[in-house]
Amino acid sequence: MAAIIITGLSMLTPMTHKQAVDADNQFNQTIQSVEGAGGEEVFTWIFGHNLFITMLEFIPFIGPVIGFISAYATGTALESEAIAMGYSPALVFASELLLPIFWLEFISYSTAIAASIWLTVRILQGNFRHEIANTAKFLALCAVILLVSAAIETALIYAIK
Repeated sequence: MAAIIITGLSMLTPMTHKQAVDADNQFNQTIQSVEGAGGEEVFTWIFGHNLFITMLEFIPFIGPVIGFISAYATGTALESEAIAMGYSPALVFASELLLPIFWLEFISYSTAIAASIWLTVRILQGNFRHEIANTAKFLALCAVILLVSAAIETALIYAIK
């Protein structure tokens, strides 16, 4: 819930219309370059991007910080897209909450952050060998969830074209 709250609150970051349009254009250029390669490349890029973020969030001690920075960046990206398109950031955030992609990704990110915290605690207690195996299981679970999410997101991208 903390990551979702941070994402929502970050959409309140003061941003001019020009800043929003510039950020949205930069994001759209990245997406268009990936889309030009085809559906398989879009799927691979989405999955790879989300898995990379998730793997960083699993890192002991710093994973939660990376996760909350990522949640903040997600919110400001959504805000810039909303402002550039002339929509209310609050409305865009509310509509994101209706998408399965949002929930699948945040379940993965939250799992990674929680596993990182738990592994950090075990490291500090000196009893972390068993926890490494649990962390690997959670990482595999997150990878499967993110595969499903990337497949849904890719299908939605091409369905609305």
